[in-house]
Amino acid sequence: MDTATLLQEVRSCLTDNILPYWLALKDPRGGFYGQAGADGAIDYDAPRGVILNARIIWAFSAAYRELNTQKYLIAAIHACDWFLQHFCDHRYGGVYWSLSPEGNKLDAKKQLYAQAFAIYGLSELYKVDKDDSVLRNAINIYRVVETFFADREHGGYTEALARDFTPLDDMSLSEHDINADKTMNSHLHLLEAYANLYQVWPDEGLKAATESLLDIIGTRIMGPDGHLRLYFRRDWTPMPGGVSYGHDIETSWLALESAFVLNDIEAVNRVRPWSLAMGRAGNEGLLPDGSMRYELHTDGSTDDSRQWWVQAEAVVGNLWLWKYHSDADGAGRAAACWNYIREHLADAGGGEWWWAILPDGSVDREHPKAGFWKCPYHNTRMCLQVLALFR
Repeated sequence: MDTATLLQEVRSCLTDNILPYWLALKDPRGGFYGQAGADGAIDYDAPRGVILNARIIWAFSAAYRELNTQKYLIAAIHACDWFLQHFCDHRYGGVYWSLSPEGNKLDAKKQLYAQAFAIYGLSELYKVDKDDSVLRNAINIYRVVETFFADREHGGYTEALARDFTPLDDMSLSEHDINADKTMNSHLHLLEAYANLYQVWPDEGLKAATESLLDIIGTRIMGPDGHLRLYFRRDWTPMPGGVSYGHDIETSWLALESAFVLNDIEAVNRVRPWSLAMGRAGNEGLLPDGSMRYELHTDGSTDDSRQWWVQAEAVVGNLWLWKYHSDADGAGRAAACWNYIREHLADAGGGEWWWAILPDGSVDREHPKAGFWKCPYHNTRMCLQVLALFR
């Protein structure tokens, strides 16, 4: 596939397949609806999760920054207005986990992962609308994280706290995760959020925290084989966990991008070999059809479903291996995975991407197309990264 064709296909996927689907989920009363099934039916009464809503802010803001299409900025501001009014805890600080469609608290816990995506989405919107209140809220959440979640004894950050920042017995991020004091996933996305905030607020304390997160990724979370350890006790003792190929390849490029943001050659040189090792480890999950399997379990079995987000990260990660690590085959691997996405995951008729293609080749229709964890984040970001890398 030539570059011009790839760029045309990816841009069309973003503007004709992904973003129109999400624009249709905008609630005219405020915010966005919380769920839509694989059949496209919107569940108007579904709870609204903070992750979905923060990622919507990010996606439309980032799309506007790249494409300068006014309706994307309008959608981002529409999402942000409801987010700031309802998801932000105006008493204790930080953001809630989930709300009713009317904005009432359902789960008021403070998950580190949620604080990260709030910072990420708000800082991205500030890049394009320069609203001081948006930046101020992002900074306030950063300060909440540093005040209440930071572990001054062992380094890193606590996985979750109660609304008033007292300890929780169960800190698990989802049903898929175990109850751990610290996780790879939350530290990865806090790094991403801090690096994004640093681009609009170059604070020295924020820079130091971002550098510390990079070191945690390379010295605590990445194992000697390049794969990421997933769960940890407070003192960073690893807990049982398998291999997440998607997170390996995602972290490989996000860590290097974060080092670039700091504009510090020493940080870049320190992160570069880690980035290469994680990228190679992630590519162990590639399958003959160009796609990437989901996970390797602790018992040695594999989950060979092709989840939407893993494929998106495989495209980006391999392009970064090609461009920044002189991996001549990286572009070909990225193109092969993109072909798989185009032919199997992207729903040309109904819009958006399916949750997954199952190992038998059938579409996963049990999981929603839009929901608490199914957001316009990984696939929008993949499209924007492809456009940027070839600009």
